[in-house]
Amino acid sequence: MSVSPNLVWLRLDLRLQDHPAMAAAVERGGPIVPVFIWDPVGEGEWAPGGANKWWLHQSLAALTQAIEQRGGRLVLRVGDSQQQLAQLAAETGAGAVYWCRRYEPAVSERDATIKAHLTAAGLTVRSFNGALLHEPHTIRNKQGNPFQVFTPYWRHCQTLTSPPPGPGAPSAWPVPATWPTSRPLDDFNLRSPLAWADAFGDHHQPGETGAHAALQAFLRGQVDDYDEHRNHPGVRGTSRLSPHLHFGEISPRQIWAATKALGAAAGTFPSSNGARVFLSEIGWREFAFHLLYHFPATPVSPLREEFSRFPWRSDPGGHLLKAWQKGRTGYPIVDAGLRELWTTGWMHNRVRMVVASFLVKDLRLPWQQGAAWFWDTLVDADLAANTLGWQWSAGCGADAAPYFRIFAPVLQGKKFDGDGHYVRQWVPEIARLPNAHLHAPWEAPATVLAAAGIRLGENYPRPLVDHQEARKDALAAYQELRARRP
Repeated sequence: MSVSPNLVWLRLDLRLQDHPAMAAAVERGGPIVPVFIWDPVGEGEWAPGGANKWWLHQSLAALTQAIEQRGGRLVLRVGDSQQQLAQLAAETGAGAVYWCRRYEPAVSERDATIKAHLTAAGLTVRSFNGALLHEPHTIRNKQGNPFQVFTPYWRHCQTLTSPPPGPGAPSAWPVPATWPTSRPLDDFNLRSPLAWADAFGDHHQPGETGAHAALQAFLRGQVDDYDEHRNHPGVRGTSRLSPHLHFGEISPRQIWAATKALGAAAGTFPSSNGARVFLSEIGWREFAFHLLYHFPATPVSPLREEFSRFPWRSDPGGHLLKAWQKGRTGYPIVDAGLRELWTTGWMHNRVRMVVASFLVKDLRLPWQQGAAWFWDTLVDADLAANTLGWQWSAGCGADAAPYFRIFAPVLQGKKFDGDGHYVRQWVPEIARLPNAHLHAPWEAPATVLAAAGIRLGENYPRPLVDHQEARKDALAAYQELRARRP
């Protein structure tokens, strides 16, 4: 007796290996119809930003090719996800629908409604964990509450068994008698009409193949020094796996297993302190999803409620925000980071902290404005990680840096880009300055500036604010907030 087709609904799980929904379809038997539905309305307030859409286009193109090489097709649809899935089930005679779970509040709520609707229509509907080592609803502290501090959260997670990766990609693709209609990828309009995304392909290789190439390159050449090199933006010392993880081109289970195998070869696990620190960064990603799941208002509201009354600075016309966005603050390490972001769709993590601190503490602008900019310009823009990072920088979230911890941009530049390689790459107009003055051009003697071809206020801006004065103002604002506490 023939088995009815399976719909595998793909979202942020654009891979074929270690794909639990795909594995369930294979196990059930019958034709497999993978489908991706472009439904930005269904994402609630958080439809993909411009850089995210660029990556999505490339990743879907790569996945389409991989599926076709196995004799299948990726069906592309546009519109309401529930309607499209119901229509596809009718068109194909599907008896089951499988997908990997998502944890963004609006999407999770929508998925529950879809599951109930399809189940009521007589379909078998199952969802799976394809994105995390440990799902948020399974982790609680001893009091039965969500964790709000990373260290005890990660210590608890490390007592649990991390599931191994699932099976590889199907070698042969069982196909339906007739394929349902599919839209061309270009109908999604994911490519930006602006030229700013044109160069992203010079810096990234979206897709499952690119994800595994990035992981292997990192494990071969960088992981053992990760603890030392990860803070230096002028050195390629990080894995750059974040966009691959966001789009599910590789799973944390695969990363964990590959790193563990490296340690086994070395006779220990982790194989080095660098590997241990790297795996803790996977833990931070898990923690971000834990917080988003349990505190769904945090993408727009501070977890620490008192910060909703913080006295942010007025910025008529958005002058300060625009200067920050364009990398025209007058602080080279800040400007370098924001220009790297605009050019590549990515920013080094240490520099993310520096530019975030500068926005919320030196300029004293709301962290939500920075989060919105990152959401639109980062290829790895992820609601959980973006929210955790910005609330951490603003001092208003779980396990946050205290508000009085204010990054000094000049000191950060000197400490982590002492040779100036990073700043010179992204702020070429000051590249001829000697290292002694590179991170604070306004302190350089006139003769040094002239020799470097720099005219402050003309071809490179003077500082938007004086950091020491801005620091005092930020601390005063924090004291004002504390005084307002009921």
